[in-house]
Amino acid sequence: MIKGKATPAATASYAGRFMGLPGNFRKMGELAASSLGMGTYLGEMDRETDEMYRKAAKLAIGGGVNVIDSAVNYRFQRSERSIGAAIKELIDAGSVKREELIVASKGGYITFDGEMPANPREYFERAFVQTGLIGPGDLVDNSHCMTPRYLAAMLEQSRANLALETIDVYFLHNPESQAAAVGRTEFMRRMGLAFELLEGKVREGAIGVYGTATWNGYRVRPNSTDYLSLQELVDLAASIAGPNHHFKVIQLPYSLAMPEAFTLQNQSVRGEQQMLSVLEAARALRVAVWASASLLQGRLTARLPTVVADAMEGLRTDAQRSIQFVRSTPGVNVALVGMKSAAHVAENLETLKRPPAPFESFMKLFTKA
Repeated sequence: MIKGKATPAATASYAGRFMGLPGNFRKMGELAASSLGMGTYLGEMDRETDEMYRKAAKLAIGGGVNVIDSAVNYRFQRSERSIGAAIKELIDAGSVKREELIVASKGGYITFDGEMPANPREYFERAFVQTGLIGPGDLVDNSHCMTPRYLAAMLEQSRANLALETIDVYFLHNPESQAAAVGRTEFMRRMGLAFELLEGKVREGAIGVYGTATWNGYRVRPNSTDYLSLQELVDLAASIAGPNHHFKVIQLPYSLAMPEAFTLQNQSVRGEQQMLSVLEAARALRVAVWASASLLQGRLTARLPTVVADAMEGLRTDAQRSIQFVRSTPGVNVALVGMKSAAHVAENLETLKRPPAPFESFMKLFTKA
C-alpha cells in the first residue's frame, strides 16, 4: 500500500501550484484543503464507470482539487478502487505526492463486492454473519452496522481498495439512522465504542482524523429522533481521548435546496442558551465542515432563478453558481460534488477561477422573516 498521509507542508505546496485559483484553498485543521472536493457516489457498477471515475480523479487532482471523498459501499466498492488506481498512477508519474492529497472514506453500510450477488441473502450470511462480523441486534434497517468489529473490517477493506496505508478522514456513515431504532442511550453507547475504535486507528496510523457523514442528523430539530448534537459528540470524543481527540470533521448535505446548515439554529454550544446553526457550532468547536450533495445529485444544474445568477456573478452555468453558493458559505470548508465525466470536471474547475462570492452577494439569496 502507498505509505504516507496528508501533511501541512505538502498540502500547502500543492496549493501553491494553483495561485490562479483565488480563495480555493482554506485551512482544515493544519491542512490546506481545496474548496471543491470530488464525490464518488453515483454511477453504474461497471467497468465503463470505473474508467470514467479514474480519469475524472486524475483531471480533478491535476486542476486544483486535493479532496477526494468516497465510501466502502459506493458502487459496491468500485468507487474506492477507481480512486485508488488514479492516485497510484499520478504518484507513479510524479504528478502528485501522496502527502498532498486529503482522501476520505466511510463505513457503516453493508456492501457487496463489485456487483449485486445472485443471492444477496446468501452472500450476507456468508460474508457477514458466518464470519462473525455482524451479530444479533447489530444491524439496523437491514443495512447499517457500526460495531467496532464491523467498522474495523470495513476500514481495512477501504484501505485495501484505495491501496493507501492511511485514510486521511474516516467518517461514520449516517450514524443517526441507528438513533431512532435503538434509543438515545444505546445510540450514544454505540457511538462511544465506535469513537474508541477510531481513536485507536489514529494511533495505529490507519486514519488521520475521523468524523460523522450524515444526512439528517445535523439538519433536524433537537426533538427529532435522529438529531445529532455536535457539542455532545465533541464531548464524547474528549471523554475518550482527552482534549487532543481526533473527531475533527463532519459532513452533511448543504445546497441551495437544502440550506439548513446555515439557516436552522439547532445546536447548543458549551451550555449557552442561544442556539446556533451547525456551521456556527462547528466553527466554535473547531470542527471542519464538508458539504455533500452540493448539486443535489444534478438537480441544481439548470433553470435556477435569476437571483442566483445575480448573486453568484461571473459564472456561466447554473452548476457553477450552485457550487459557488456552497463554497461561498461562511463555515464551509469543502463543497463536495460528484464528478465522473471529464466535461463536468472541466466545468466545475472553472468555478475555482472566481473567488468565493462576497458575503453581501451571498446574502442576496436570503430574506429576513
